[in-house]
Amino acid sequence: MKNSISLFLLIALPFLGFSQNIKVEGTVKDSLGNPLEMANVIAFKKGTQFLQSYSITDSKGHYKLSLEQEQEYTFRASYLGFDTKSIDVSVGNSAKDMIKNIVLSESKQTLDEVEITYEMPVKISGDTISYNSDSFTNGTEKKLEDVLDKLPGVDIDDNGEVEVEGVKVQKVLVEGKEFFDGDSKLATQNIPASSVDKIQVLKNYNEVAGMRSVTNNEDNIAINIKLKKGKNKFWFGEVNAGGGASADDGKYLAKPKLFYYSPDKSVNILADFNNIGEAPFTRRDYFRFTGGLRSSASNNGTNFNVESDGLGFLTTQNNRALEITSNFGALNFSLAPKEGLDVNGFAIVNDSETEMFTQDQTVYNETGLIDISESSSTQESQLALLKFSTTYKKGDDLHIDYDIFGKLSKQSEMNDVTSTQRSADTYKEEKPASINQNLNVYYTMNEKNIFSAELAYLYQNDTPIFNSFADTQPFDFVPTVPEDIYDLLQNKKLSTSKFDGQVSYYYILNAKSNINFTVGSTLSSQKFTSNITQNLEDGSSIEFDQENLNNDVKFNFTDVYLAARYKMVSGIFTFDPGVILHQYTIKDDQLGTTNTRNLTKLLPDVYARLQFKSSESLRFNYSITSEFSDINKAAEGYVYSNYRSMYRGNRDLENSLNHSYSLSYFSFSMFSFTNINASLNYTKKVNGIKNSTEQIGVDRVSYSINSAFADETFSGSFRYGKTYSKLKTNLRASFNNAIFNNIVNDEEIKSKNFSHSYQASVATKFKNAPNFEVGYNLSFSKYAETGSTTNRPFANMEISFLKNFILTADYSYYNYRNDERTYENEYSFLNANLYYQQKDSKWEFKLSANNITDNKSINTDSYNELSDSNSTSLYYIQPRLWMFSVKYNL
Repeated sequence: MKNSISLFLLIALPFLGFSQNIKVEGTVKDSLGNPLEMANVIAFKKGTQFLQSYSITDSKGHYKLSLEQEQEYTFRASYLGFDTKSIDVSVGNSAKDMIKNIVLSESKQTLDEVEITYEMPVKISGDTISYNSDSFTNGTEKKLEDVLDKLPGVDIDDNGEVEVEGVKVQKVLVEGKEFFDGDSKLATQNIPASSVDKIQVLKNYNEVAGMRSVTNNEDNIAINIKLKKGKNKFWFGEVNAGGGASADDGKYLAKPKLFYYSPDKSVNILADFNNIGEAPFTRRDYFRFTGGLRSSASNNGTNFNVESDGLGFLTTQNNRALEITSNFGALNFSLAPKEGLDVNGFAIVNDSETEMFTQDQTVYNETGLIDISESSSTQESQLALLKFSTTYKKGDDLHIDYDIFGKLSKQSEMNDVTSTQRSADTYKEEKPASINQNLNVYYTMNEKNIFSAELAYLYQNDTPIFNSFADTQPFDFVPTVPEDIYDLLQNKKLSTSKFDGQVSYYYILNAKSNINFTVGSTLSSQKFTSNITQNLEDGSSIEFDQENLNNDVKFNFTDVYLAARYKMVSGIFTFDPGVILHQYTIKDDQLGTTNTRNLTKLLPDVYARLQFKSSESLRFNYSITSEFSDINKAAEGYVYSNYRSMYRGNRDLENSLNHSYSLSYFSFSMFSFTNINASLNYTKKVNGIKNSTEQIGVDRVSYSINSAFADETFSGSFRYGKTYSKLKTNLRASFNNAIFNNIVNDEEIKSKNFSHSYQASVATKFKNAPNFEVGYNLSFSKYAETGSTTNRPFANMEISFLKNFILTADYSYYNYRNDERTYENEYSFLNANLYYQQKDSKWEFKLSANNITDNKSINTDSYNELSDSNSTSLYYIQPRLWMFSVKYNL
C-alpha cells in the first residue's frame, strides 16, 4: 500500500512545477463597436509560427489568452468578412493580468482573394467544429484516439467510444465516407494518428437533408476525419508484429492495416492475430453492429424485444481473462460510381478462444445459505458479419437507402464448477444466424410537404444445445433414472420473422412549426421447440415426453399504430408533443390450444427544450412505452437456464407500461473550453414481467408473472470538464437507485440496489514537455444486506526523450472491500511502453510490459434479484507479460 501511494505521488509531482502564466484578455469588435462573436485570436512567439495560445470570442466579443512571462508575442485576430489584424504584444513579469482590445475593419477583398497564411486550431461554421490536428498534438500520438483525447470537448471512454461535449458520437466518417458502418471504436483504435489532418465535428447530424428541419437531432453527432495531403489518394497503412513471454507461455501479435482513399472510392483492411489478451472485437462491439432501422421507427411507443438464445459474444471481460487468443479480420469499402450514388459495405470475421477461472462466494439472503465455488471455463466463438449498403440522392428532394446485413456465428462453452453445495460440468453450444434488410425512402415534394417510408425485415434462427453432468438432480418433476452421474441434454430451436414498417407525412406550417402523421405496423411470427433427454451409462437414452418438459409453440405478435406529432419553436423554446394509438394482437398455439388477445393503447410522449445558447440547453423528455415479451416467455414447457436453474413461461402474460422521465442540462463554451453535463432520469415499470421463484438450496425453479408492485429506477450523473492552456480537468459523479420486486418461495421480496461513484482527474497538455494525468475514483455499491467500496487512484504519463524515444505508462491501484470485511483485496496494475523511431523513418520499435505488478485477480460483486442472493467474486487474469514488436509504416 505504501509503495503504491509513493509511486502515485511520484508521478503526480510534475503538476507542482508549472510556471506562472499571465492572462491577457480583451474584446474584438468592428469599427462601429459591435462585438464579434466567434472571432479567432491566436498568439505566436514573435518572429515564429510557434503557437502559444488561442481563443474564440464569446457573445460579447470577449477573448482570453494564457501566456508565459517576459516574452514577445504577435497576436492575430480574424473574423469572416473582416481583414485579419496583427499586433505585437510584450508580456512582462508582472503578476497583473493585461487588457488588450482589438478592432477589425471590414474586408475590401472578396473571399476568393483572401490568402490564409496560418491554420487556426479551431474553426466554427454553423453546426461544424473543425479542429486542426497539429495544433493539439506533439508527435507522440499513435492512433486516432490519442489525437481525439487531446481536443477540447472531446473524450474517449473506457470502451473506446468517442464523446463530444458529453454526447456519444453516432458515426465516424473518413473523407466523408463511412468507416465500418461509422463504428467509432474501430476508427479510433485503427486509423494512424500520422495520417490525420483535421477532425470535423458535425453537430445535429442527419444524413437526410430533407429531414433535418422536422426532426430533433441534438444527440446526433458525427465526426469526419480529413486526411493529410498525400494520404487521400493512395495506399497507406502499417504492419505490426511482435513476440514475447509471460510466466505461462510464449506470446505473439500481428496487426497488418491497409487504407486507400480517393474522391470516388475507399478500401480499409484490418487484421489482428494475438494471444496477449487484446480482444479486437468484444461483446459490446458485436451488439453495436445491429443493422436496424436508421430512423425513428424504433421510437413508436412499443418495445417488442425479440430475444436471441445465443450466448451473444462470450468474451465478457475483454483483456482481463486468464487467457484470450484472437484472430480478427475486417474489410470495408465505399464506392461512388456516379454523382448521387454511393455503395459501401463491410465484412468482419472473428475467431476467439477464452479461458476463465473464477472463485465465488454467494450468500442467499432468505435462507442464509452460503455457497463457495470455483469455476473453470473455456469459451470458443466464431463470428462473421457482412453488410452491403447503397444510397441514392437526387439533390435534397429524394433520398433512398437500402442495406442488407447478415450475422452468422458458432459459440460454445465448457464449464467445470466445483461447489460446496452442488458441482457439475456443463457444455453449451449456440449457432445463431440472422439477416436484416432495410429500405428507407425520403421525398420532399415541395417546401410544405415531406414524405418518408421506412421498412425493415428480420429473419433469425438458433439451435442451442445444453448438456450437464452432475452427481445429483434436484428437480423432482424431471423423471430421471438414478445414476452416479446425471447426463442431461437439452435441444432447442427458435426461429423469428419480423417486419417493421411505417409511412410518415410532414406538413410544414411555417419556418418554426410542423405537424407529422405516421401509420405503421410490426408483424412478428416465431416458432420454438425444445426437448430434454437423459443419456444413460449403458449408451441408451430417455427422451422425456411429458408436456411440461417439451415445447412446440407458435407465437404471433401484431401492432398497428397511428401517430400524430406537432413540433413548434418559439424563441429559445422547442415543444414537441405526440400521441400514438396502438392496436395489438397476440396469438400463441401450444399444448393443442390457441390463445388470442386483443389490446388497444393510447401512448403519449413529449419533448421540450430551452436553447439558451447554441451550446447550452435544458431538455425534458417524458414517454409511456408498452413492453411485450416474445415467445421465450410464453412457452410453458420447462427449459434449463443452467444446471442449477429451470424456467417456464406464461402464455397469459400481459404487457407492462414503462413511464420514463428525463431532465438534462448541457453547456459547452468554446470561449472558456468548459463542458458541463447533468442529467436526472426516473423510470417506473407498472405491471412488469417478473419471476416467481422456488429456491431449492442453491437450485431454483422460476416462471414469469405480472407483478402487482412497480419497479422503479432513479439515476443521475454530473460531469464538469475544463481545458486550460496547459491543463485538462474532469470531474464526474453518478448514482443509480433501483427498486425491484420478485417472489421467492412465495414471499414478496423487495430488493433495493444503490450505487454511486465519483472521479476527478487532471492532465497536462504540453507540446514539448512530458505529459501526465492523475486522478482518483471512489465507488460504492449497496444491495440487500451488504455492499462494497472501491478506492482507485490512477496515473498516466507520456515522455519524449533523447529525440527518438517515447515512454508511456498507466497505473491504477485498487483497494476493494465488502461491508462485512470478509473480502478485502489490494491490487494494482502498471503497464508501460517504450517506443523508438528515428525522424522520418518508416520503422518503429516497441518494448511493452503489461501487468508489471503481476496481479493475479480482480474483484467483482453483484446481486441476483431472481434468487435474492449476493455474490462476491475473484476473477483471475493474465500474469505479467513482456513483448517486443516492430512496426513498419507503408
